[in-house]
Amino acid sequence: MTPAPIVLVPGFWLGAWAWDEVADLLRAEGHRVTAVTLPGLEPEHPDRGSVTLADHVDAVVAAIEAAGEPVVLAVHSGAGVPGYAATDRRPELVAHAVYVDSGPASGPLNPGFDAPEMPLPTWADLEEDGNSLDGLSPEQLDRFRERAVPEPGGPVREGPELTCGGRLDVATTVLCTSLTSEQIRAAISEGWAWIGGLAELRDVRYEDLPTGHWPMWSRPAEVAQLLGRIAHESA
Repeated sequence: MTPAPIVLVPGFWLGAWAWDEVADLLRAEGHRVTAVTLPGLEPEHPDRGSVTLADHVDAVVAAIEAAGEPVVLAVHSGAGVPGYAATDRRPELVAHAVYVDSGPASGPLNPGFDAPEMPLPTWADLEEDGNSLDGLSPEQLDRFRERAVPEPGGPVREGPELTCGGRLDVATTVLCTSLTSEQIRAAISEGWAWIGGLAELRDVRYEDLPTGHWPMWSRPAEVAQLLGRIAHESA
C-alpha cells in the first residue's frame, strides 16, 4: 500500500529549505513529500507586517488539500499554531499530525508582541528562551543565520481559531527533542499555549529523540525514519 503523503512545515524564521535533508531522505525511500514556505518567510517579502496567522493557516490547508488524500502533517516549533488550526479546518485530510519539538497550540505564542516582524535573535537569547542548539555544528549555525528571515509579527501574537471538534480525533505524535516526553506530559496542566491541545486531543503518542530544537538538522535520519514509518502506518 502506498504510504500517505507527507507535508512538512518549518518553524519561525525558516522556509521550506529547512527540511531539505529530511525531505531528500524520505524521497529516496519513495515517499511523496511537500515542504512549505509560509507567507512572509520568503526572503524578498515586501511587507511582513501585513501577514496574519490566518495567512499561515491558509497556506498549510492549501498544502494539505493539494495532496489529494489524507496526509501526515509535520510541523516544527512555532508552526504548531497554524498546524493545529489546519487540523481544525480539515481534520478529514490529516491522517496523522506530528509536532516536531512543538505542540498543538491553543493560543498565541506571544500575545504581547507588537512589532511588525521578529528577526532571528542571538544564539544566547534563543537558548535563554528554551531553544536548545544541541547537535548543531558551526556550519549549520552559520547557514541558519545566513538564511533566516524575520518572522512576521501577526503569527507571533495571534491565536488560532478552533471551531471543529473533528480535530480532537486526529492521530497525533509529539516528537520530543529539547524537552522529554515526561517533561511535556508534566507541563500539560500548567496551561502553556504552545501545548494547549494536548489537554484535549484523544489520540496522542510521544517519541523521545534527545537533541536540540532543530532535529531536522541535528538528527535528520531519525526524523525521516519516524515520519516514514508514520506515513506507512497511515496509508
